[in-house]
Amino acid sequence: MPKPKSTLTFQIPEHEKEILIQYCQQEQRTQSDVLRELVRSLKKKLDGK
Repeated sequence: MPKPKSTLTFQIPEHEKEILIQYCQQEQRTQSDVLRELVRSLKKKLDGK
């Protein structure tokens, strides 16, 4: 059975959103994919890895 998903909404300045958009275009990845990877990297930091 698939894991339930949550939606996260937050506000950032327009210039930071543009950074995210540019990065995603460069890496040919979705914003969601990039942000999920960021959250996972925070978990690794919490775990001391």
